[in-house]
Amino acid sequence: MEILGLDIGGSGIKGAIVDTQTGRTLTDRNRIPTPEGADPKDVVKTVEKLVEFFNYQGPVGCGFPAVIQHGVARSAANISEKWIGTNVDKLLSSMLGYPAFTLNDADAAGLAEMKFGAGLEYKKGVVILLTIGTGIGSAIFSDGVLVPNTEFGHLQMKGKDAELRASDAARQSRDLSWKKWAHELNDYLLMMEGLFSPDIFIIGGGVSKKWEKISQYLTIKTNILPAQLMNQAGIVGAAIYAENQLNVSG
Repeated sequence: MEILGLDIGGSGIKGAIVDTQTGRTLTDRNRIPTPEGADPKDVVKTVEKLVEFFNYQGPVGCGFPAVIQHGVARSAANISEKWIGTNVDKLLSSMLGYPAFTLNDADAAGLAEMKFGAGLEYKKGVVILLTIGTGIGSAIFSDGVLVPNTEFGHLQMKGKDAELRASDAARQSRDLSWKKWAHELNDYLLMMEGLFSPDIFIIGGGVSKKWEKISQYLTIKTNILPAQLMNQAGIVGAAIYAENQLNVSG
């Protein structure tokens, strides 16, 4: 099935049409900067521009920087707090005239990696994906089933949210070398390992492109791999989610 996948973030709104059977994007990815303040009305207008750009008519999947429960935003990360309590599915569906299905952005990336990427061989056991960039997003799967809306970046680590110590933004703001920052990441992964005993960690986000600078300093016992779909994961996962929801409702 060909579905438009969207990845809404605090700095950019990205999209591409995805073949959900292969995980390939059928168009180049298009990105439009997120409107200042990321107010619902302005974000919706930007989404509309993306849909028009692709000349697309049909269902849409959308990764969103928030806890999403049954289509409703329960938090807001780097976007306007006006989103909290908004039924994002209904808002986008009414604008597009076609069904829209929304999920947390890290969950979207996780779905893509489990179906087409680093998690493909891990259909049994526990898989944890961590997207490490401005913050730390997370997705956890048990026997291939997503447990949605985890917020492992907010676990406490040395008295602070883990993402204030182990995110890429923390590395940059503290001007840490890759080696010193990798030790912080390792401490975080050791904590996660002790809490969840996963079969594998998958590391996504911008730091996955620097894997060779990091991996040599990680001492955890759990298998760990960089994400394979890179910046396409959220878009591909959003499209997969939309297809899954259509199958459930249909």
